[in-house]
Amino acid sequence: MKAVKTLKNIFENPTKQTLDFAGCLFWIGKMSNRLTTYINTNPNFIKENQNRKTIDLGEGSEIIYVPRFVPSDQSWKWFDYLDKEIPWVRPTIQVYGRSCSQPRDTCYVASKGLQGLRYSGYTPHAYSWDECPPLKDILAAVHEALPGSSFNSLLLNKYKNGSDYVAWHADDEKVYGPTPEIASISFGCERDFQLRRRPAKNSSLVQAAHEEPPSKRIKNRVSQNNQQSFVLKHGSLLVMRGNTQRDWLHSVPKRAKADAVRINVTFRHIIEDKSG
Repeated sequence: MKAVKTLKNIFENPTKQTLDFAGCLFWIGKMSNRLTTYINTNPNFIKENQNRKTIDLGEGSEIIYVPRFVPSDQSWKWFDYLDKEIPWVRPTIQVYGRSCSQPRDTCYVASKGLQGLRYSGYTPHAYSWDECPPLKDILAAVHEALPGSSFNSLLLNKYKNGSDYVAWHADDEKVYGPTPEIASISFGCERDFQLRRRPAKNSSLVQAAHEEPPSKRIKNRVSQNNQQSFVLKHGSLLVMRGNTQRDWLHSVPKRAKADAVRINVTFRHIIEDKSG
């Protein structure tokens, strides 16, 4: 944080020494054109880095949260596109052997040649990136923010109001590998995002989790150290890394006061199927 403030002061109050330093920065910029371009063209660079939060959940699990990842104007442009142009569906899924309507709309996009996705008895149709061009721009922004990431699929969700939700679950499908990185950007209405540590397999909490409705499962059953909660703002980015899907569950609960649409796009990497 101190280094960021010092850098900001150098640019706002130049002296001979700082001009020499700026010359050094120019030389460094030649060695890293992408970073220099980003700093020069993004006036929110310092603010974004100040607001980036990293939460160590322990045992190799990590959360990154950036409340203002996408500028507001661009967020609303992307929200309008996603709301009106994405081919949303509300599929029938299987929950504990029973068929029910998924409590949110969805759409799936993936690169060609990947193994298919299947969850809760549902296999979504995979649209191509070229069918939804703005999604490639959002993907590029995420890759820029997360060096080393290589997302090749995208699951979109649309919550029409506070009655739409996603119950406690983990994105631990085998197609994502043992330690998946999942990056989610939210647009529109703010919603709560909750995490809780998975109980041990031999714990009585496992059985309780199956018997109680989602709204009651978290109450009085986990300590403060075993849960996290975020208010996902318009244009925010949340990243789950490491062992988060192995050791933690997450949900977006119902909220009576959420009276507008929320859309989130979750980027994932599907591992190649080498069995064939």
